Amino acid sequence: MDTANQLFAIFAFATCGGYSGQLRVSVDCMEKASSNLSIAIDFAYPFRLYQMSFEAPMCEATRRERVYLVGDYSSSAEFFVTIAVFAFLYSLVAAVVYIFFQNKYRENSRGPFIDFVVTVVFSFMWLVSSSAWAKALSDVKVATDPDEVQLLISACKVQTNKCGSLHGPRWSGLNTSVVFGFLNFVLWAGNIWFVFKETSWHKGASRLAGGAAEKQGGTFSQQPYNQGSFDTQGNFSQPSEYSQVGGPTSYSNQM
Repeated sequence: MDTANQLFAIFAFATCGGYSGQLRVSVDCMEKASSNLSIAIDFAYPFRLYQMSFEAPMCEATRRERVYLVGDYSSSAEFFVTIAVFAFLYSLVAAVVYIFFQNKYRENSRGPFIDFVVTVVFSFMWLVSSSAWAKALSDVKVATDPDEVQLLISACKVQTNKCGSLHGPRWSGLNTSVVFGFLNFVLWAGNIWFVFKETSWHKGASRLAGGAAEKQGGTFSQQPYNQGSFDTQGNFSQPSEYSQVGGPTSYSNQM
């Protein structure tokens, strides 16, 4: 399980933290000499888009303007990557403990208890960070859409100029990061039960259940049966609990 946790965490922060994208737009001015038919706009992790800028023609002789993208989505992206990095490091440490310090891990209840609490926390944090990053990614896609970026260029607001979209960013890497984020949540949530089985809570509950089962089984054990007996003269003596009120308590076969 720890190997899977490490691999999924690596995929999550690598696909998000290592991303860089580009889109291209064109500005075709009425004065052809001022046109720029291929404007490259780059952006990357951590997606502080307001710091990403590019130059666009103003379609007024050779004048140009610097245009900045809109939005700051670094908090969600960095939060997601941070959780992925810490999850990887914890999984690595846990794997070392399980392999080389198994006896010390099991000799008291502190180790399994800490492992259980940390696993629950990481499961929750994976869910929160993946949800936040999925929402931020949706906003990043809107903010870097070539049609939206054209609205930021002054020359594109003049009807005599023509602006167009050449191509948009590729989102396969970031979409994959979101998928791995939720897969990490499922993986860590599934580990909760296996870690809980190592805690004193589960072992104590198992002992109580076992004791209750033994006690219940004892009530169904066979009780001694008091049967009648023959005396030395061949007389059969019936147990006293079967005697009738006011009647004889034994029968004798006389010859």
